[in-house]
Amino acid sequence: MTVRLPQAGGALTPGTRAPASLPPADLHGLDPAFSRVVHAREADASVDRSWHVLDNAGRLADLGVKPVGTILCVHGNPTWSYLWRKLVSQATDAAAAGGDAWRVIAIDQLDMGFSERTGTRRSLARRVRDLGELTDALALDGPVLTLGHDWGGVVSLGWAVDHPDLLAGVMLLNTAVHQPEGRPIPVPLRLALQPGVLGGATVTTPAFLETTLALAHPPLPASIKDGYRAPYRGAGRRGGIGGFVADIPVDLEHESRAELDRIAESVATLRVPALMLWGPRDPIFSDRYLDDLIDRMPHADVHRFEDAGHLVAEDVDYAAAVLTWLGDSIRSAERPRSAAAEPARPPLWRYLDDLRDSDESAVIDMVPPSGPAPRVVSWRLLSKRVRQIASGLVSIGVKKGDRVSLLIPPSADLVAVLYACLRIGAIVVVADAGLGLKGLTRAVRGACADHVIGALPGLTAARALGWPGQKISTTTLAGPARRALGVSFSLAQLASLGSDEELPEPPTADDVAAVLFTSGSTGPAKGVVYTHGQLSAVRDALAAQYGVGVGTGLVAGFAPFALLGPALGARSVTPDMDVTSPKTLTATAVAAAVKAVDATVVFLSPAAVANVVATSAALSAADHDALAGVEQFLSAGAPVSEPMLAAIAALMPSATAHTPYGMTEGLLMTDITLDGIREAASTSGTGGVCVGTPSGQTRVRISPLDADGAATGELTDAALVTGEILVSAPHVEDHYDRLWLTHRASRRGGVPGERWHRTGDVGHLDAAGRLWVEGRMPHVLVTADGVVTPVKPELQAEVVGSVQRAAIVGVGPRGVQQVVAVVETTPGARRVALAPPELAAAVRAAVDVPLAAVLVVPRLPTDIRHNSKINRSALSAWAEGILAGGRMVAP
Repeated sequence: MTVRLPQAGGALTPGTRAPASLPPADLHGLDPAFSRVVHAREADASVDRSWHVLDNAGRLADLGVKPVGTILCVHGNPTWSYLWRKLVSQATDAAAAGGDAWRVIAIDQLDMGFSERTGTRRSLARRVRDLGELTDALALDGPVLTLGHDWGGVVSLGWAVDHPDLLAGVMLLNTAVHQPEGRPIPVPLRLALQPGVLGGATVTTPAFLETTLALAHPPLPASIKDGYRAPYRGAGRRGGIGGFVADIPVDLEHESRAELDRIAESVATLRVPALMLWGPRDPIFSDRYLDDLIDRMPHADVHRFEDAGHLVAEDVDYAAAVLTWLGDSIRSAERPRSAAAEPARPPLWRYLDDLRDSDESAVIDMVPPSGPAPRVVSWRLLSKRVRQIASGLVSIGVKKGDRVSLLIPPSADLVAVLYACLRIGAIVVVADAGLGLKGLTRAVRGACADHVIGALPGLTAARALGWPGQKISTTTLAGPARRALGVSFSLAQLASLGSDEELPEPPTADDVAAVLFTSGSTGPAKGVVYTHGQLSAVRDALAAQYGVGVGTGLVAGFAPFALLGPALGARSVTPDMDVTSPKTLTATAVAAAVKAVDATVVFLSPAAVANVVATSAALSAADHDALAGVEQFLSAGAPVSEPMLAAIAALMPSATAHTPYGMTEGLLMTDITLDGIREAASTSGTGGVCVGTPSGQTRVRISPLDADGAATGELTDAALVTGEILVSAPHVEDHYDRLWLTHRASRRGGVPGERWHRTGDVGHLDAAGRLWVEGRMPHVLVTADGVVTPVKPELQAEVVGSVQRAAIVGVGPRGVQQVVAVVETTPGARRVALAPPELAAAVRAAVDVPLAAVLVVPRLPTDIRHNSKINRSALSAWAEGILAGGRMVAP
């Protein structure tokens, strides 16, 4: 289809002819010294075209430096080279400071910005040739890296695939190279293409331009909006905007469709380094276009800026990200591996094969889908169901590398689906329902799942919130419900389709196995990528540390360990609880789960532990007898106090109580027992929470804090040095999913060739090699007297008899922050208030840092998933408002 433009300024073309010109000298943020006009021959029309470009070559020459390469920047619609002004300036400043010298050429496409108004239609193929003719006129030589945004991304990639001899890499901001047949183009573009709308929205009025400028997060200042408006004042100057919209290939017959398809197919053959910086709040180029680009260039480094949108170049410091990537020597997506060869490990489904003929119990559902009695699933049945579902998934087109989002509560169904996906090499995406709908939506959309397998509540949310992926239900739904939820298949149908149990070749240890989302306690939840080999290493670490293996009965009140049960050969059960709220777990529910699997190992979250202790009076004599058979008790995910660990240990008198230290990025990093905690407290006064010594092959190092509270020091294992905690082990995660900058920061300062992870926790090692956690890096205070970490003074405050919990936060500018204690008391306070003089004096006497104030609250705020973790960041902002005279309302 060809969309014809209406009259614009009296012409039937996208614009009247006018030569290129220079922008006004007073545009915000744009140095006029970078602007110049370049003439290039349009071969098939035998005319010269005049282009406006930003080019820092002259400034680099003045500095006497030779460029190491060229960044060729191509804007989209309706922007112009002004979009790239920050990169031109920052690259030049970096060269002046002695860094790598990158020449940056940012063009105005013809009919756009301050380049020539040609008076002719320009298709996609024509624009790709235009750019080649310009670079020929510039006598551009390699190495060249392209950088494109919006439809400039397509044009830049067209140039890239046509100039392999010059190309050194490709970089993209939000764009697309493929519009799937049968899928509608984005709504804003559909509206702009409506008959009677196109000309008025794009040419006659500046509506399209103004709508685009309104997509920034946060809103653009008026001065920057004026910069973007500068070349488009008047309908006669806006013909190119309408021409670009009209050139969108909306169907197979569109004249630019063939060129778009050519570029899309050719991009998949590129083997040069690639970088994609993305704003997921884009109503035009959504995450599905990013997913398509990643499929074509799986080696690309990708970073999604969670709060950015279409104008990602304005929303975030993209220029610093680009220069950082280039400074890493245009690194590829190869992740650092340990220099030592990893041992071959059995696959995660090993025991599903080894025990396939066993009628012993494998998984027990305490809350089965139907009926009041627990559902017992044998190894024989579980193994068969995993093979059938795996084969069924293959039969409906699920393949190795596809992402499958699992929205299933802990159950035998979840176990079967998880291992079926792993067996065929599909990548499981697991996000805790405790993230809430907003957090789950961020996670599922950000992971770009190809398929969603869920129970009814998850599928309902997926439909209502527009989560991507083919939908598969755990239960068989009636026709109307199936259609309403967009469900294609049920698990029963998959098992039937896979009755032959034919399976593809299994994935390798280096293939990606899972994307597991963090709790979101320090910002938006992050997807943590594990390979099959790394998940197998997690299993092996758990088995070695706690002796969990074939025949072990495992009660898992913590989802990751429920899923690892079959990988260990253990009988596993999740107790009757609301998995989104661990504090709903009762003591009697734990006892029932212990009885169901004759458990010797129990794993609960700290929030669950508190409620189990609180409800222990309801335990019967038979319950106590069952709990007396437990041999190992574990609680991790947040610090567990010695009194709380002692209280739960008293309910399991034969068990050794452990509190492992770890995180989603690396489970089971260190371990300590209750007796070990007591010994550490009696022999060391170093402060913080002691989490024990490294487990298995784990190594722990500290990056010391500087005077500004930043972890800048060289890694050390010296005693009593406070800094950020780094860990290394075979079971540390591979990387963060589509968060290249975050991943890079998490590896900063590690040993080259080894996989080290910055935990974001602050702490120290003592003389016995035990690790002490003193808080989170974002919560470190910098006062006029020096750096203060929060956990030690919090524990000191909690020694005061009436203080149940305490939080230490800072108010005021960093460097001169004032320390404030916020406390919960026993009995609880009814309202927010300054602490009574006696209590304030007692807290000040107990804490060894000066306190500006002591505030009493009915309840301290906790993070969204770990009910035992205090949200210190929110509390700090709240306390600052209170002390500045704000209302005494609860945080």
